[in-house]
Amino acid sequence: MAETSQDHALHAAGARRAGPAGGPAGESQHHRRHQRAWVPTLSGWLCFLIGLSNIISVAVPGLQLQHRFHRIYPWVPGTMTNVTHTADLITGLALLILSHGLRRRKRRAWQAVILLLAISIVIHVVHEPYLVHGAVAGGVLAVLLYFRGEFYAVGDPQTRWRGMAIVAGLIVADVAIGLTYILLARGLAENYSLWQRVVHVVYGLIGISGPVRFVPESRGDLFDLFTSALGLFTLLVAGYLMLRPAEPKSRQSEAEADRIRSLLAGYGDRDSLGYFTLRGDKSVIWSPSGKSCIGYRVLSGVMLASGDPLGDPEAWPGAIRAFLDEADRHAWVPAVMGCGELAAEVWCREAGLTALELGDEAVVEVAGFGLAGRQMRNVRQMVARVERQGYEADVRRVADIPAQEIATIMSRADSWRGGSVERGFSMALGRVGGSGDEACVIATATQDGVLRGLLHFVPWGSDALSLDLMRRDRSAQPGVNDFLIVETLKAAHALGVKRLSLNFAVFRSALARGERIGAGPVLRAWRRVLVFLSRWFQIESLYKFNAKFSPIWVPRFLVFPGPRDALRVGLAALEAEAFLVWPAAGARRLARKLRAHHPGRWVRTRTRRLSGGHPATGH
Repeated sequence: MAETSQDHALHAAGARRAGPAGGPAGESQHHRRHQRAWVPTLSGWLCFLIGLSNIISVAVPGLQLQHRFHRIYPWVPGTMTNVTHTADLITGLALLILSHGLRRRKRRAWQAVILLLAISIVIHVVHEPYLVHGAVAGGVLAVLLYFRGEFYAVGDPQTRWRGMAIVAGLIVADVAIGLTYILLARGLAENYSLWQRVVHVVYGLIGISGPVRFVPESRGDLFDLFTSALGLFTLLVAGYLMLRPAEPKSRQSEAEADRIRSLLAGYGDRDSLGYFTLRGDKSVIWSPSGKSCIGYRVLSGVMLASGDPLGDPEAWPGAIRAFLDEADRHAWVPAVMGCGELAAEVWCREAGLTALELGDEAVVEVAGFGLAGRQMRNVRQMVARVERQGYEADVRRVADIPAQEIATIMSRADSWRGGSVERGFSMALGRVGGSGDEACVIATATQDGVLRGLLHFVPWGSDALSLDLMRRDRSAQPGVNDFLIVETLKAAHALGVKRLSLNFAVFRSALARGERIGAGPVLRAWRRVLVFLSRWFQIESLYKFNAKFSPIWVPRFLVFPGPRDALRVGLAALEAEAFLVWPAAGARRLARKLRAHHPGRWVRTRTRRLSGGHPATGH
């Protein structure tokens, strides 16, 4: 697309904002993070190495490494057994877990490491031969306290309290399981009191033998191993729950939705993905001026936005800096999926991120579209075949369709889905016929009055549409989707539409260039990989479907911090688009379906929710 005067103004504003070194005039938390990046990195790796050495000392006893917990023999009830090695193993695993949190500047990880170091210092100081070790631990503690401001990433309060509740429940369960074992066990050395048995179980969870003695001793060894395993499991769960990235629920209110619609009215024609900011499971962050916003979702520790920032391009940098500050505050990885070329430039300039061409969006100009010519032969034949089977199309605005009819259409369309997985994020709205969506367009194909195909479009500014949903009956005539797109283009003039955005083709340029004569071996190999992946992700099929309509290809980019976070961002993007579904997500979808089919059994559920699910889409 041609660069507008607004684009030139944005470039000029960026130049004014940048100082002599190219940095922003106002220092934000995001830029402050890079000033002492060595502090969390070095702290994290030192913590990792210490934890690894503890684990190795247990796994390879021949190394005869000193074990801190072995120095407290005189201070615990009962006799220490070989299971005390479990304490070293637990400590090592805890430090391994905490090391990642330190590298990500997590405040909770810093607090936990400070506590461990303080305990270590007490143990070393009590035993005079180990004063040197205590001094080293004290030095590390002093450094961490001095640089405490570098560990500012906060966790989500709900995650913290939920994690504490789960861990408390696990500890109670561990004690109950261990106590049951002792109560039912035979061969105790004497008749121990209930308190002694409880103490023995608690000590066993941290790898220390308590006052209870078994006859024969092999039963005691088995019990120690069993309780130590329970304690180790609880520690791992606690570390994961307390340090895992927060995934807050959508906070998009009705007032925010109204503000987004106001921005769409003024700037919605800039980006075909702008309307998808209204998707129900997206949160929104605003620029200080309120003239721009960014919709995002947090998945697997990635703060994932989609499309260009919405609103005045002059306010984009302010929204981007607010986005980055929020990501740093929670130790999330910032990333953007499917933004345009200009937005990618702004993201890279303002945030120092890396851009990768993700693919191309297919945009059809209504004025230049026609079925004549050799290039449109395939579409022409498919449409003619569908018409001969008696199919009829109806293209209408949502405002012109009764709500009951929309409900009937969607009920029929839902029955065509092959599974419960609901795909889409960056180019999917997640609802049809919702309040405020009256300008959306529904195109239906019927045969003898029976619904066979459905397309749903969202507004793209005042004179364009962007494809949101594409479904068809599996028993329908092949080419129904081609037929509906052509009929929508025919009705475009009556709808006041000049452009139509179709599906997004991932790595389209690689597929197109890789099949040409003269393509190099690397490009051909990359194309073969994409064709192989198309068995699961419809990469090649979507490209070929889009290409049939001779569209204008508009590049879209993936913006992320760099190679170190590439895998994490990629997994988050696949999860957002529902190509990667974790068991927990599947369980939530099942719960939603149960509530939908048996509302009477879920009387305590909220009566009103923001829509988080969305229909399967080919977009």
